[in-house]
Amino acid sequence: MTRLLARALTPLPLGAIRPAGWLRAQLETQASGLGGHLDTFWPDVAQSAWFGGNAEGWERAPYWLDGFIPLAVLLNDPALLARAERAVDAILTRQHADGWFGPLLDASDARRKTRDPWPIFVALKALTQWHEYTGDARIIPAMLRFCRLLETELVAQPLFDWGRYRWADLLVSLHWLHERTGDDWLLDLAALVQQQGFDWMAFAAGFPYTAKLTRDVIHPATTEPRVSFSLDMASHVVNCAMAIKSGGVWARQSHDPADAAASRILLEMLDRYHGQVNGMFSGDEHLAGLHPSQGTELCAVVEAMYSLEVLLSITGDARWAERLERIAFNALPATFTPDMWAHQYVQQCNQIRAAVVDDRIYTNNGPDANIFGLEPHYGCCTANMHQGWPKYAASLWMRADDGFAVLSYAPCELRSAIDGVPVTIRVATDYPFGETVRISVETESVATFAVHLAIPGWAHGASLTIGNLETDAPAGEFMQIVRTWQGTTAVLLVLPMPVVRVAHAAGVALQRGPLLYALPIAPRWRALRAWPGLASDPGDATFRGHDWAAEPASPWAYALELDSAAEVTNHAVNTPGFRSDGAPIVLHVRARRCQWPEAHAAASEPAAAVVDAAAPVETITLVPYGCTSLRIAVFPGAGGGDPVGPKHSLRLPAAAEMLRPYGGAPTRHMW
Repeated sequence: MTRLLARALTPLPLGAIRPAGWLRAQLETQASGLGGHLDTFWPDVAQSAWFGGNAEGWERAPYWLDGFIPLAVLLNDPALLARAERAVDAILTRQHADGWFGPLLDASDARRKTRDPWPIFVALKALTQWHEYTGDARIIPAMLRFCRLLETELVAQPLFDWGRYRWADLLVSLHWLHERTGDDWLLDLAALVQQQGFDWMAFAAGFPYTAKLTRDVIHPATTEPRVSFSLDMASHVVNCAMAIKSGGVWARQSHDPADAAASRILLEMLDRYHGQVNGMFSGDEHLAGLHPSQGTELCAVVEAMYSLEVLLSITGDARWAERLERIAFNALPATFTPDMWAHQYVQQCNQIRAAVVDDRIYTNNGPDANIFGLEPHYGCCTANMHQGWPKYAASLWMRADDGFAVLSYAPCELRSAIDGVPVTIRVATDYPFGETVRISVETESVATFAVHLAIPGWAHGASLTIGNLETDAPAGEFMQIVRTWQGTTAVLLVLPMPVVRVAHAAGVALQRGPLLYALPIAPRWRALRAWPGLASDPGDATFRGHDWAAEPASPWAYALELDSAAEVTNHAVNTPGFRSDGAPIVLHVRARRCQWPEAHAAASEPAAAVVDAAAPVETITLVPYGCTSLRIAVFPGAGGGDPVGPKHSLRLPAAAEMLRPYGGAPTRHMW
C-alpha cells in the first residue's frame, strides 16, 4: 500500500505563531494597503463570480483569499476575520451539486474550457488554511466531493494549460486531506495528477533554457505582449517558481530520493542561467538570463517563497531556509511602495526607472510592467502578492518530532504544547538588520524537548549561549538544543554578518547577512492613471489611488572600488523595517562615477561601463535592497587589490551534493 513519507517538520496550525515588532508592523501595513482593501473596491475580487458577482471568475479571487486568510489570522483582526469567513462561506455554499468549486467559465472564451481545475488548486489551499484555524466541519467533506469529481473529470479531460504545470499545488492539498482522512484513493488521485502533469523532474535533469528566451522563440506567431495560452509554459517564470517544490512534494509519495533531489537541481539550474542577486531568478514573462536589468515577476517571488516553505517542511534542510530569507528580505519588499498600496509586476535588480516605455529590455512584458500601481501589465500579481508576508510569518517555526524548529528569525511569539505541557516561545530581534536573536522558552511545568535553530550558511562564527554555557553554532546546519525546560529559559544567538562580495554578471554586489545592499536612486514620482472605484481621499497612504511612474533624480552610474572597505552604520529599526525613509543599516563604500550606457530604457550590463581611472573617488551610501524603489545592486568594479569582502558564490552547491536524504544537514546537540 502506498504511504506518504513523514515530513521532517510539521507546519504549525495557522494562528499558533503571532508576529511582533517590525514583522507585525509589516503585516499591519499590508492590511492597511492593497491586501486589506481589494475586496472593497477592485471588481475582480469585490465582485468576483466566486462570491456571487459578475466579475472575473478564474484565479484572482482564490489568489487573494489564499493570502488574506493568513493575514487576518496572524493579526487576529476581527473585521478581517469576518470578511475572510464571508468569502469562505460564499465558496462553500456555491459548491455545485456534483462537487465542482467556483463558477463555470464563459464558453465563448476560446482560450479556456468552462471547467478549468487550476483556480480550484488555489482555492483548496485557502480552504485548508481556514480549516487549520477554525476546524470548520464543512471543509473536508466539500474538498472530498470535489476530489471524487476530479477523478472522473481527469479521465475525460486530462490536465491542461496552467494546471498541467502547477500540479504540485494540488498535491499539497491532496496530501493534506490524506493525512486527515486516511483515504488511500486520494493518493491514487495524486498519482494520476502527477502522471498528467508536466515532468519537472526530467526538465531539471535536462534543463534546456541556458540563455534568455527571446520572443521569437517563445511566441513566434505574434508580438502580443500579454500572457497567451500558446506560450511555452515550461519557461514561464511563475510556473518555474511553483515547480521548485514539485520534486520534493512527489517524493513523499514516490519514495524516490532522486525526485527530492530534482527540487535542488532545478533551483541550481535556474540560478546558474537566470539567477539574480536578490535571491530570485529572472522572468519577464519568461526566463530571461543573468542580466541584472531583466525583470522578475512578483507572482514568482511569492510562489518561490511558498515552494521553499513547503520544501522546508518536507526535507528539514536548513539551506531552503537560507534561500527563503534572501527572497523574503530582498525581492519581496522591493517590489512594493512602502505603504503597500502599489506594486510592480516586475522588478529589476538594476532598476534605474519605473516608467511606461515602449522599448523595453523585457522578453515578453508590456511597456508598463515595472511601474508601481494597482494592476500594472496584468492583474494576477495584484491578487496573488498577498501570500508573501503572511505565509512567511506563519512558517517561522515548525514542529519537529522531538520539539520545535525555528527556520527564520523575526520577532514573534509561538504558543503550543508538548505532551500536554503549554509552551510559549518568544523571539525578540532586529534581525535581519541586527545580528542578535534573543529567544525565551517558557513552560508551565517541567518538559523535555528539543529546539532546533537553523544557522544560515553565511553565519560563520555564530555562537549560542544558555545561562553560563556558550558554544559555537556551525553555519549551514540546524543547531539542536535538547534539555529539560522549566520556567523561563533565555537563549542568545549571535549571527555575525560580515560584508561580502557577490560576483554576478561581470559585476559585483554587496551582501551582509541575508540582506543585499543597493545604491538608492532618488525617484521623481509622477502620477499616472487614477484607479476607478476607490475613494479619492488618500488619507495617510502616499500611493493610494493612482499608478505611479518614477524617473531617476540622482546619479546612478558608479563603479565600486574593490580595494576599499565597507563601513557599516546602524540606525534604529523602524516599523515596518523596509522603508525608504530611514534604512536601519547602511553601508558607506568608495566608488567612482563611470560611463555606463543605457539600452532599452535600462542600465546596460556592468561590463559595458567604462571607468576613468582619473575620476575622483567618492563615498556613496548603500541601503538594504528592500528599502529602495529605484536602485543599482550590481556594479562594475574599479581599482585593484582585494575586494570589499570575501567572494561569495551566488550558486547553490553542485547537483551531486544535493542527493542527500531527508533530514538535511546534520545537527548538533547541547544538553
